[in-house]
Amino acid sequence: MPKAQVTFEDIEVTVTVPAGTRLIEVSEKVGAGITYGCREGECGTCMMKIVGGSENLANPSVLEDKVLKENFAGIGNRLACQAQVLGGHVVVRPG
Repeated sequence: MPKAQVTFEDIEVTVTVPAGTRLIEVSEKVGAGITYGCREGECGTCMMKIVGGSENLANPSVLEDKVLKENFAGIGNRLACQAQVLGGHVVVRPG
């Protein structure tokens, strides 16, 4: 199975995960500072900043796009509960 690397800038930790893993799952396991509410992509609480490697994430779903727009998200912001790592290396930090 393909692997990917995720770095959490806030705690300076890099982990290797299976491709297809949602960033919120990794965040919980390593104790990164990404908070969340619904885990379904509806509340926007888990918004985070992609610092590098955004090309290694799956494209945002229609629901994620809607929630990001409703929350006036900036360029590079994604929802941790929706963003899936496809491979390569992704660097993130909380909201």
